[in-house]
Amino acid sequence: MRIGKIIIPQQIQDKLVSKHQVAVDEARQALLNNPRIRFAEKGHQPGEDVYAALGRTFGGRYLIVFFVYKADTHTAVIISGRDMTPKEKRQYGRK
Repeated sequence: MRIGKIIIPQQIQDKLVSKHQVAVDEARQALLNNPRIRFAEKGHQPGEDVYAALGRTFGGRYLIVFFVYKADTHTAVIISGRDMTPKEKRQYGRK
């Protein structure tokens, strides 16, 4: 999967900060810093499925970022992000 562009709608940016204490830059870093990406669920539109990226920020924080991948434009639209659970950290370590 090649991600050429990352989009974070304003309402998602607000949610990331207020609910999950994740900065917008941290969510982007987790996607850019060699994440482990897995399929999460089928999207509402063909070719736009939801994926989960387990990754680390440049500062070392472990995050899981959920995004819709638009295959035709290689665009990731972030829909949520949070700290990894201990189980997710173990899965990430098996990379």
